[in-house]
Amino acid sequence: MQRKIIALLAATVATSIYGINHTVAKSVMPIYIGSLGLVLLRVLGATILFWIISLFKKSKKIEKKDRLTILKCGLFGMGFNIAAFITGLDFSTPINSSILIIITPIFVVILSFFLFKKKLNFSKTTGIFLGFIGATILILNADSNSSVGRNIPLGNFLFIINSISYAYYLIIVKPMTEKYDLITLFKWLFLIGLIFNFPIGIKQFNQVDWNNLPFYEATLPLMYVVICTTFMTYFLNGFALSRLTSAEVAVFVYLQPIIGVVFALLSKSDSLSITIIISSILIFTGLYLTTKKLQTNSKN
Repeated sequence: MQRKIIALLAATVATSIYGINHTVAKSVMPIYIGSLGLVLLRVLGATILFWIISLFKKSKKIEKKDRLTILKCGLFGMGFNIAAFITGLDFSTPINSSILIIITPIFVVILSFFLFKKKLNFSKTTGIFLGFIGATILILNADSNSSVGRNIPLGNFLFIINSISYAYYLIIVKPMTEKYDLITLFKWLFLIGLIFNFPIGIKQFNQVDWNNLPFYEATLPLMYVVICTTFMTYFLNGFALSRLTSAEVAVFVYLQPIIGVVFALLSKSDSLSITIIISSILIFTGLYLTTKKLQTNSKN
């Protein structure tokens, strides 16, 4: 029971960090660093941290039969996923990203249907439909340019790509978290993500004036993105996923947009609109209908 409580606490902390990150990461782009440069900084920092820690811990060798799965986990969890999210955040807004991120469990259900032939009942089908309607409204009815987002429809579309990628990552990484210790697992996954993101982010990374970055406006937020949002959250979510069911971890997705939206409003970095409110209602309803049976089963 105590192990489960610790795992639930880990998932809560990770979700809270993610919620705040929507505003923090947005604050440094593109003023101090480009989106692809920030992606490279994230995976580079996390890779260094996980590899340093691995020097003090005996690692289990990755079995040959798992190498392809590990490669896919790295590409979809630390490659496409992070690149699409950060680039989307650069173009869109913190509130849009906070809301659209919660459609990930809907894509988990969809991918599970195609990959594992899991049945879709009327509730799940209706939920998927409502979720997509809400996401489509956000994409098609957002202003293409605003004081907060440079190209909100494009950014929102990239959030969808991010959700699909992360949903696939959650499905395939679950058995790996149960088989390998987290340090061994993540040091390889982030190394794969680093190899993927290096050629597309090195130009913007080199354009940063690292010696003259203002501490509070740039250095501190960048440290938060690397240490908290990347290193800590992946470790905490991996820890939670190794001790909880996928359904139990998925429930925490409801918390992220609440934290993200509230923090964005309190920091005055974004604002609500009627379009966002309507889309949020549709997406939350769709998410509930899609996952409610899963959540009920997880409580038994």
